[in-house]
Amino acid sequence: MTIDRNAPIGVFDSGVGGLTVAREIMRNLPNEKIVYFGDTARVPYGSKSRNTVLRYSRQIVRFLKTQNVKAIVIACNTASALALDTIEQELDLPIIGVVKPGASMAVKATRNNRIGVIATQSTIMSNLYPTLIQERHPEITVFGKACPLFVPLVEEGWTRDPVTEEIAGRYLKELMDKDIDTLILGCTHYPLLRHLLQGVVGEHVTLVNPAYETAQALKRLLRELDLENIENSELQLPEHQFYASDAVEKFRDYAAGILPCEVRSTELVAIENY
Repeated sequence: MTIDRNAPIGVFDSGVGGLTVAREIMRNLPNEKIVYFGDTARVPYGSKSRNTVLRYSRQIVRFLKTQNVKAIVIACNTASALALDTIEQELDLPIIGVVKPGASMAVKATRNNRIGVIATQSTIMSNLYPTLIQERHPEITVFGKACPLFVPLVEEGWTRDPVTEEIAGRYLKELMDKDIDTLILGCTHYPLLRHLLQGVVGEHVTLVNPAYETAQALKRLLRELDLENIENSELQLPEHQFYASDAVEKFRDYAAGILPCEVRSTELVAIENY
């Protein structure tokens, strides 16, 4: 199959968290067009079973293929952990998730071989971060902590609120007691709490943002496959498209506050039809 190098990149997440990945792609691959889908009707994925997350992911991939995308980024740690390997075998397009790039960077960043991972319950239970990290460096010890309250707090816009800081302190105390020097923000919502989390863990702990690392991995992948967009120039900013399965006005307003581009509209998609 021939892939059009000037086609857009499909990016999807359970909600608005994946916009942090879209933001890094826009910053680091400024010529690329993005088609973003946020599954706002069915968020969060972190408490759902593997079979459910796989079914949702397949529906979204089918939708993105109708948009003629050239590659897909699963901008959701839960879906990356539970669905990526299966979908990769079924798909005739390049696809990457956010877990492997984040794990690779954490291995490079740690100095004392003690890494913490905060994520949804499903991502922690999948054990994928420890598996990938220890494949690369068996001497590293990985400590995981599910932080289920962070997603609703971020979606509520409470990214610098004292309540969020109090909850973060409770969640992270367990990891700090383990003497970690590196912390993976293992959910795409969590980079929106980066400033607050850094304050809680202290400057001596390196925060790893898988959203940035995923944009870099995507750049390398497109270059390897000769799929970089060569049509757009700095004079012609790429047109991005946004879709959601519910609450499109709220999604658009949220996206406008996160992304470095104008978000003119968000279209509603009946994703269960795919």
